[in-house]
Amino acid sequence: MQIISREEIKPLLEQPKGNCVSIYMPAHPAVPEVRQDPIRFKNLIKEAEARLVDAGLEPQEATKLLQKAIDLDTPAFWEQMGEPGLAIFISEDFFRYYPLPINFQELVVVTDRFHIKPLLPILNGNGRFYVLALSQQDVRFFEGTRYTINEIEVENMPKSVDEALQRDETAKEGQFRIASSKGGTANTFVQPGEFHGQGSPDRDQHQEEIRQFFYIIDQALHEKLREEAAPLVLAGVEYLLPLYRQANSYQHLMPEGITGNPEVLSAQELHEQAWPIVEADFQKSQQEFVERFQQLFGGDTGKASNDLQQIIPAAYYQRVDSLLVAVGQQQWGLFDPGSETVYLHDEKETGDEDLLDLVATHTLLNGGTVYAVPPEQIPYSTPVAAIFRY
Repeated sequence: MQIISREEIKPLLEQPKGNCVSIYMPAHPAVPEVRQDPIRFKNLIKEAEARLVDAGLEPQEATKLLQKAIDLDTPAFWEQMGEPGLAIFISEDFFRYYPLPINFQELVVVTDRFHIKPLLPILNGNGRFYVLALSQQDVRFFEGTRYTINEIEVENMPKSVDEALQRDETAKEGQFRIASSKGGTANTFVQPGEFHGQGSPDRDQHQEEIRQFFYIIDQALHEKLREEAAPLVLAGVEYLLPLYRQANSYQHLMPEGITGNPEVLSAQELHEQAWPIVEADFQKSQQEFVERFQQLFGGDTGKASNDLQQIIPAAYYQRVDSLLVAVGQQQWGLFDPGSETVYLHDEKETGDEDLLDLVATHTLLNGGTVYAVPPEQIPYSTPVAAIFRY
């Protein structure tokens, strides 16, 4: 299963001006429903061609632009889909497609940038999390969403105590040395040195070995997660979890973990146990946003708004700290950055874009948090609510 991170989708968000085609469709991995998908796909391609012609392209130019997407339409492609949703992004110099674990509504958007709002449930704070499965012999790290989990390789992260402490197989039992991870370390607890023991190490010495092991893991994860804010769930036997918490420097480590031997758990089993832990945290974070918004809204601070015409320029100029936006809705119109003027249209007109997508995109690009929710979860029955940085 595939996960789209902020880093992976950044090229979509930063594409230069031009004809950018975004296609979303539901898919049916199981037969016989899969037979409907090629028909649906062809109809969406025809709709994209028509919109490109409306945007000023000749019909043959529109077909040429879409050719890489058209070439996907083979029996093997549909049989191997394996996910309930398909997203395709096409421009003059860019082509990507993603089978994804979301049952998208059919949608074709042609504007001067890609349309990413349907991806928000797996792109940002109310979707992504990490799992660190701790074992003395097999350490694994995963990135997950509500729907998926993938194992991720972390540079310089040891897989076992032996690898971390670089045991000398020719030494007597109980002799080993602790070495810094590659590239050195700023962690004063992880310095080159030696420990010597007679026979089996006692309990205190064994715990010290594990602590040093965990400091090395934490340092590797620090490099990986230094700009992240997604929650991290620990999985491991009960006595290991508090030892890792002593070594941990990641601010978003969840207080609740998965106890038991993670070596016997598959990635999917880890996901099934981790998701209820992080889901509660996501719901709490979203509720905190709503409470804070209601406190700020209507006051004289000017730090909260549900007026799209006010929020769009704020998002464009990096003022939006966090945003609540409705999924499954569009607000067509135009934004002129020079005059900071927003034009709202009841129906889509030539050159329009979805302004809800615009505000979500710029909030993400500028490091803000976006909560993509059903419309009924937004206060005061508006499609958007924002808290400003200043």
